[in-house]
Amino acid sequence: MKKLIAFVLGTALTIASSSAQDWAKARIEKSPRHLEWVKVKHGDREVNCFVAYPEVKDKATAVIVIHEIFGLTDWVRGVADQLAEAGYIAIAPDLLSGAGPNGGGTAELGGNDGVRKAISSLPAEQVTADLNAASEYVKNLRACNGKTVVAGFCWGGGEAFRYATSNRELKAALVFYGMPPAKEAEFSKINCPVYGFYAGNDARITATIPETVDLMKRTGKTYGPVTYDGAGHGFMRAGEAPDATAENQKARTQAWERWRELLHKF
Repeated sequence: MKKLIAFVLGTALTIASSSAQDWAKARIEKSPRHLEWVKVKHGDREVNCFVAYPEVKDKATAVIVIHEIFGLTDWVRGVADQLAEAGYIAIAPDLLSGAGPNGGGTAELGGNDGVRKAISSLPAEQVTADLNAASEYVKNLRACNGKTVVAGFCWGGGEAFRYATSNRELKAALVFYGMPPAKEAEFSKINCPVYGFYAGNDARITATIPETVDLMKRTGKTYGPVTYDGAGHGFMRAGEAPDATAENQKARTQAWERWRELLHKF
């Protein structure tokens, strides 16, 4: 728990507020693709999910998108739309579903402070169950070829890495500046390649890479970390914003190119 709290506080200090995302909202509103909200159920729980469909002739691979510590924002929905633009079905579950007033989620938690507080108390088993439900829903869509990949950012990057230890059907896990599993034993449970995307100016996260490389190698797993020089934590979002620095913008562009190349394998 102490490690999680430190991660939450560190992220809060190193990332600018994500609340003003008019540019991301504008992208979604202009998208020509089919975008929809669905409610995915498991047990007594209901998870609100955003789904983006590609305009393609053949069935497509699905990408499960795990949001940042800021919850399911317009930017995350924009990422789902960009994945659809690239030819993939994307599903982004609001893992804070039910945590807000009157059973609401991210949008009802009153901003970044409320969202971060709620995320820090999410039970790991609930997050896994939510992701499993989203995975089952999307891979059984008629437009899906049955293949799923997970990708996550910041807090979600860590959750994507962790999810790879529990879902053996994943074709790949893409970790954007997220923490690795805390226990060495967890690495042996991974059944898919893990690809990391890291920021050069983010020692809190990049300091974990050497040990992760060693642990993945020792357990016979595939791990491909790439660090983007000059970029800061959260560069996939920050590099898309109107006020993006040249370093973050370049890192985002290069990361998207790599992401698309990797997805093409599946």
